[in-house]
Amino acid sequence: MKSRTPFRGFSTPAGSGDSPPTGSDGRRGKPVPAARTGDRRRQGSLVTVFLLPVALLVSGCAVPAHPVPVTVPVSRPGTPAEPAAKPAAEPLSATPVLDLGAMPDLAGIIPRLAKKRVVYVGETHDQFAHHLVQLEIIRRLHKLHPQLAIGMEAFQQPFQSVLNDYIAGNLGEREMLRKSEYFSRWRMDYRLYAPILRYAREQHLPVVALNLPDEITKKVAHEGMDALSKSERVQLPATIDRSDKAYEQRLRKIFGMHPHHALRFDHFLDVQYLWDEGMAERAANWLAAHPTYHMVVLTGSGHLAWGSGIPRRLARRLPVSSAIVLNDWEANLQRGVADFLLFPAHRGLPPTGRFGVVLQADQQVPTVRSCQPDSPCARAGLKQGDRFLSIDGEPVQDMTDLHVAMWDKRPGDTVTLRVRRKHWFSTPQVLSYTIRLR
Repeated sequence: MKSRTPFRGFSTPAGSGDSPPTGSDGRRGKPVPAARTGDRRRQGSLVTVFLLPVALLVSGCAVPAHPVPVTVPVSRPGTPAEPAAKPAAEPLSATPVLDLGAMPDLAGIIPRLAKKRVVYVGETHDQFAHHLVQLEIIRRLHKLHPQLAIGMEAFQQPFQSVLNDYIAGNLGEREMLRKSEYFSRWRMDYRLYAPILRYAREQHLPVVALNLPDEITKKVAHEGMDALSKSERVQLPATIDRSDKAYEQRLRKIFGMHPHHALRFDHFLDVQYLWDEGMAERAANWLAAHPTYHMVVLTGSGHLAWGSGIPRRLARRLPVSSAIVLNDWEANLQRGVADFLLFPAHRGLPPTGRFGVVLQADQQVPTVRSCQPDSPCARAGLKQGDRFLSIDGEPVQDMTDLHVAMWDKRPGDTVTLRVRRKHWFSTPQVLSYTIRLR
């Protein structure tokens, strides 16, 4: 029997769908979890900030490909530090130093970020604190730059019109989630991103869908670039730069740390390049078409660190001033990894409302497989084979509908669930249940 993984109060057997390879940003099984660095945080501040002594990316200049190591690595308590770097070819008196007593807070770096046309803010996708920091940066920069756009990895390029309609007020939030296929393509808890999208809608800030469609990256992951059709190839970035060998080595290390079954490294590498180049090209084209706008780019930190992923590739297409901000960086501190490192206090999402139901994985329409013991599902009397019809009057025809109906529900909320129950020797029944979520 396959294992079952609960999600927002309903579960499906694991492995029931395809997923793209693990990228350096940690999507779909993050290779490096975010560090919790509470012992380094200053009480009373939203975040602690490390200012790295590097030249910011200006007019297309990239961060150094071979950074000089700082002598004191940062590692999580209880875990070994990475191997020491080779001694730098410079006098000991030139050893880089971070003055921990002089660290600013987030508000203190905003004037410097405001001087850049593009500000990259990295995330570990499932860390709510990272997204709250992203929103804080957006809010503060928006006060200084009314013409501000937000570029998001979480949305794929073919659905740009859906985001446009949502920002314009022509679509509600649930319809935006359904039409953008958010839950089947990104699959992260939408509550992580909802505050950012709602702020953009309230302030009429353009949201730019950066990511390539899953259909392309999945095919490349499993079959390679040669398997793409002509219609798929026209959606690829015009150029792909493979010259950054340090980046390739970092990706090779990540690939080796995690099982990928039959996935080949060259395919994995191609997918990473496609993500980086595709998002860079999309952002560059949008900025070129809107020369008065600034942009905050929100992606996984692996697409930003060292400037190797998106920043250098955007600058190759459109020379712009830019800065890289990373959240919860847990590797060695080295010159060139970013311009600012942020260590926000941990903030978790509130509990979610749950049915406590396990769903059959082989059914398109959500269908009950079993109820967890002493759950709302069990207490209501749902039975194996019951097929969902609606929640609070909204039709439920597939898992996307179920996610859209349930994403913002809290424990204690009451929902009305209608199901169809089949009988061996009689016509199916339509039953309605009022269920208090756990």
